Amino acid sequence: MKTLYIFPHPDDESFGPAPVIYRQIQQGEKVHLLTLTRGGATKVRFKYGYSIQEMGEVRLQEMQNVKSILGLTSMTVLDYEDGGMAQMNPLDWEEILMKYIDKIKPNIIVTYPIHGISGHPDHIAIHGIMKRLFCALKLDSNYDFLKRLAFLTLPTPEGLEKKGAHAKVRSTKREDINCEVTLSSGEQEKLKESLFCYETFLDVIQETGVIQAIGNKVYFEFFNEEVKVEFLSEALPK
Repeated sequence: MKTLYIFPHPDDESFGPAPVIYRQIQQGEKVHLLTLTRGGATKVRFKYGYSIQEMGEVRLQEMQNVKSILGLTSMTVLDYEDGGMAQMNPLDWEEILMKYIDKIKPNIIVTYPIHGISGHPDHIAIHGIMKRLFCALKLDSNYDFLKRLAFLTLPTPEGLEKKGAHAKVRSTKREDINCEVTLSSGEQEKLKESLFCYETFLDVIQETGVIQAIGNKVYFEFFNEEVKVEFLSEALPK
């Protein structure tokens, strides 16, 4: 079983899916990570007085530790403009992504949902690009290895929808979530270890309360599937 995680920025793999990645690898699955930018445009750079290029270099180095902690099968970090994905021709993005899909031949691809969780334009852009590409590839018999497109997400807290409230963090209706992974205590520790690799983001990690927010659950939506499973690779479509 091979899974390809595609995210725009360094730390996207650690803000949620890291313990699931760890379990996949421990179970003998191959897990590849493709990150499309170095994330240098983050406002965190101002705290350190870094340029966009310098911040990107720092985040790239921080990612190397994540690769070791999780035991990733492969990790590729590209250097496209952080915050500029929506301005690029989506056909160009499809050509870029195809290079890695053809090389890895993943059974599952994971990226962001339509709301992007944080609402970052790069998160939203990669959802639309990957969904259109997935639909196109499913019509091509050469890509019959590709079985599932999954979106990392968070469930809407109970009562939030009825009250019409809007949280800063975007979420998915619970009935639309296909996969709810319950983490062991050891896997929760891997989440912390992965997040703490990003030393420049320690203040952000604390301020957002991401560790407490995730707790012992990681959630995914599946594209065009109605199944309810407890892990990413369960009950794959034929």
